[in-house]
Amino acid sequence: MNQRIIYSTDSGVSIIIPTPEALQTLTIDDIAKKDVPAGVAYKIVDTTDIPTDRTFRNAWKDDLTVDMPKAQEITKDRLRAERTPLLLAQDVAYSRATETGADTTAIVAEKNRLRDVTKLVDTVATLEELKALTP
Repeated sequence: MNQRIIYSTDSGVSIIIPTPEALQTLTIDDIAKKDVPAGVAYKIVDTTDIPTDRTFRNAWKDDLTVDMPKAQEITKDRLRAERTPLLLAQDVAYSRATETGADTTAIVAEKNRLRDVTKLVDTVATLEELKALTP
């Protein structure tokens, strides 16, 4: 079976993959009526219609396109997580530099750059550019 059932939820798009056993006794539409929450619209789609790139899976819309504002938030969260250890390393470097009286200008500049990395998300226009951003 090369079909899936999709429907929207509060947290994104859910995909039901019917088992071969279920399809022996039920049609895909019967499975949808049984498993999709009551009153929720659903679609039956071909597996080839489902994106293989799951980078922005939580930003999928019910037409299986990506909601750009949600993808931007996902990217900001990723960048925040990736920059955390980098900021901690800069904190250590700053402490060591102040203990020895060394110049901290470059360290402060790097910390500011890392803090501002999420602002880059608002300057890009494509999903590929969002994926390419790094701290």
